[in-house]
Amino acid sequence: MKRLWLLFAQTVTVAVAALFVVATLQPQWLGRASSVGSVVPVLQAPSTTPAEGAASGSFRAAAKAASAAVVSINTSKAPLNNPQSADPWFRFFFGDQAPSQQQSGLGSGVIVSPAGYVLTNNHVIEEADEIEVILNDGRKAVAQVIGTDPETDLAILKINLTDLPVITLGNSDALEIGDQVLAIGNPFGVGQTVTSGIVSALGRTQLGINTFENFIQTDAAINPGNSGGALVDVNGHLMGINTAIYSRSGGSMGIGFAIPTSTARSVMEAIVKDGQVTRGWIGVEPQDLGPELAESFGLAPGSGVIITGVLQNGPAAQAGIKPGDVITAVAGRNVTNVAQLLSAVANLSPGTAASLDVVRKEGKVQVQVTPGRRNLPRQAAPR
Repeated sequence: MKRLWLLFAQTVTVAVAALFVVATLQPQWLGRASSVGSVVPVLQAPSTTPAEGAASGSFRAAAKAASAAVVSINTSKAPLNNPQSADPWFRFFFGDQAPSQQQSGLGSGVIVSPAGYVLTNNHVIEEADEIEVILNDGRKAVAQVIGTDPETDLAILKINLTDLPVITLGNSDALEIGDQVLAIGNPFGVGQTVTSGIVSALGRTQLGINTFENFIQTDAAINPGNSGGALVDVNGHLMGINTAIYSRSGGSMGIGFAIPTSTARSVMEAIVKDGQVTRGWIGVEPQDLGPELAESFGLAPGSGVIITGVLQNGPAAQAGIKPGDVITAVAGRNVTNVAQLLSAVANLSPGTAASLDVVRKEGKVQVQVTPGRRNLPRQAAPR
């Protein structure tokens, strides 16, 4: 009996010792998580990848939907030779001048049609001798310039490739401040990059960037090389073409500007159809209505635009518009500043009469004016 008890005690001792060793060195054998290196016990999530777009707060679906249609654009310009380099006397005094190096640039663009049309900024391809478009899948193509519109800084290119990824155009007019957006492009030539932010402001004008300004402002990081790229919503739909940044250092400072899709689409359709954008013109010199002038007309400040000059024999002069008139609406569209008046007049069809709501000393009148065709701007040209 004593021998059996001794054997039992030894067996229990060995079992306890083995259990201690296993619990210390291989706790998973016992179905328990190790507490080594952890102060608070936690439940570990399974290491599985969530379904596409299912992760809360993720923009992966939007980025995937839009990224394939965003392209990189490389431009090159032939080197400039000194026009006097062939002059023997010039060569005698200055020697043979080596030609300057070829100039190159980079930017981004967006494929907007299966036919191969690409939207980008005019400043990206301006004066380029050769334009190469590089797709996200690695394909390359030499692009043809279909047309440009310097007044909105937009350009339309065309590439001859098949099975092109095409972005979905969104309704930029439905955007509101605070909406989340993504900026997609090729900043600094590092490769396609996606950044996120919100719509910081809408209808930004008088920035001195373009003639016609109606920018979407965003804090999504936009840097050099992003120009011409896509600003998309959380569904991956195109809301704007990234155009400019406000920066003191050359890099992103959280203030970027994009041309709304509504503007880009109308410019693209006009260029593809007619080869150019046709805008209205009435021949006036406008000025914002200040508080003192507004008071003299019995109007609230910012409720119209005062005309300070009228081009002789221009459309406005022929319609009876005079200096001192205050235009408050164009074709039923209210105007509160010079930028809005310029945009409203530009949207008029040349040769088709439109109404102007005018305030004069003697009262309010409605004037019918037949706009002419707006030419490319000249310094101090009437609007």
